[in-house]
Amino acid sequence: MSAATTSRTGTDGHPAGRGTVFSETMLGTLRLDDEHRVRRVRLDLTVSADRVMRLWGTTEARAEGRVRISGWSDDAGARGELEISPLARRRIRYRVEFTADGRRLTLDGWKSVSARRPVASMTVLPYTLHEDGTPIGTGTLRFPLGTQLLPFLASFRFPRSRRPGAFVRPRWRGEPGRTEVWYTTVTDPDTGSGLWLHHELTAPADGSQPYAHGWAAVFPEDGPVRHARFGPARWSRAESGFRAGEVTVRPGRLSGSADEGALHWDIAERPGGAPLFTFPRWCWRHPLLPAAHMLPAARSRYDGTFTHDGRTLTLSGAPGASARIYGHGNARRWAWLHADLGGGDVLEIVAAVSTRPGLRGLPPAVFLRLRRHGRDWPRRPERAAAGWAGAGRFRADTTLPTWTVTGRTALRRIRVEVTQPPDRTLALDYTDPDGGHATCRNSERADAHVLLERWWLGGWRTEAEWTLDGTAHAEVGTR
Repeated sequence: MSAATTSRTGTDGHPAGRGTVFSETMLGTLRLDDEHRVRRVRLDLTVSADRVMRLWGTTEARAEGRVRISGWSDDAGARGELEISPLARRRIRYRVEFTADGRRLTLDGWKSVSARRPVASMTVLPYTLHEDGTPIGTGTLRFPLGTQLLPFLASFRFPRSRRPGAFVRPRWRGEPGRTEVWYTTVTDPDTGSGLWLHHELTAPADGSQPYAHGWAAVFPEDGPVRHARFGPARWSRAESGFRAGEVTVRPGRLSGSADEGALHWDIAERPGGAPLFTFPRWCWRHPLLPAAHMLPAARSRYDGTFTHDGRTLTLSGAPGASARIYGHGNARRWAWLHADLGGGDVLEIVAAVSTRPGLRGLPPAVFLRLRRHGRDWPRRPERAAAGWAGAGRFRADTTLPTWTVTGRTALRRIRVEVTQPPDRTLALDYTDPDGGHATCRNSERADAHVLLERWWLGGWRTEAEWTLDGTAHAEVGTR
C-alpha cells in the first residue's frame, strides 16, 4: 500500500490527495462491573482518513457506526477515532463514543500488534468501557475472519480527499444571474424538533449588486413552526464560507441571529463520512446545468444551542446534514428529501423540472442517491435522472401533502413515500436572480416510508425497509 499522496489541485483551488475509507465489523462480549452476566456486543464501523493509510507510520482516522449490546444499547450514531499504527507504535487504538440507556459511554481499547502472533494480535481488541472517565466494565471484541475478511477487504476505498471546509468556500466568481446556497437541516432526538438554516447569495441577472440573505426556522414537536429572515446584506466575499451581518457559515460552525435576536444560534458541526453528490460530480466542478446540488458530508452531528422566543434548544450529537446548491435560480417545480435512515444509511432525493424552454414541459428529472453500507446506489447519479435502458425508470409525483418517487435499475427498485403534514410545513417565498418568484413548502418534521427491493429468482423481494416518523427533511416547490 503506497504512502504517497498526489499533488493534484481540486477545482476549488485546494490540494487534493487520496484518503482511505473502509468498514469493519467486530463481535464480542462485555462484563459490567456491577453485573455478573456477560452481554453480547457487535460493533459496526465505517472508518475514514484524510490520507492513504501508512502501515509503517501513524494514521489518524474518524469512525462512525453502530454499537449493539444485548439488552442494553443499540446506538446507530456512535462516533469516535482510530489511531492506526501497526508498525511504528505496534497498536491500533479505538475510542468510540455511544449512548446506552441514556448514558454517554466511551469504548477505549487497542489491538497490540505482535510479529509472533500476527493474526490474533490484529483481530482481537480488548477494551475498557468508561462513563465520564470512570471505568465501568471490560470486554473483548474479535474480528471474525471466516465471515468478515472478504467484505472488509472489498470495502476499502481511496477517494480523493480535500482540506476541511473545501466545499464551504463560495463558488460564485462575479457572474450575473446566479444563486448560491448553504443550508443545514437538523433533528434533535431529545425533543423531536427540526431545524432549518438557509443561507443564500443572490447575484441579480441585471448586474446590480449581489446580496446575502436567508432565514432560520424551528419546527417544535409541541408547537407551531417559528421562522425569521435575515438580510438582505451587501455581499462581501468570505473566503471560508458565508457572511450576512452577524450570520456566518464557516467550516465546523454556524452562528447568527434573526428577528432582532428573537432567534439566535451557535452550533458546531462535526461532518462524518464522504461527500455525496446528488447530481453528477462533474456538474459541481463544471456548472453547465441550470443548477447542481451536493452534500459536503452526507451525515453530520451538531452540538450547540438554538434559542427562539426565550426558549433554548440544546443540541448534543444531533443528526443532520449540510448541503450546497449553485446555479441560475430555482426550478420550475421541485421536490427534495433528506432522510437519515440510521446505521450510517442516508437517502437524498432531488426531483425537478427546469425553467428552460424545451425542458419545462417534461416530467421531473429524478436524482436519487441511497448510501447504504458505505456504497451509493445507483452507482452513477445520472442513471436515475436519464433512466437505464430508456428514460422514465425513475418517476416523481410531487403532489402535497404526500408525494412519491419510484424507480428501478436492473436488479433493484425503490419506492419512497413522503408526507408533509400541513401543521408541520412552512411556506416561504423564493426570489430568483431574474426577479421571478417561487414558493417552497418545507417540513423538517416530515414522515417517510422507503421500500428497497431486489430481483431474486424470478421475483422482487424486500431488501430493506425504513419508516421515519417526523425525522425526515422534505420540501416541495412550485411557481
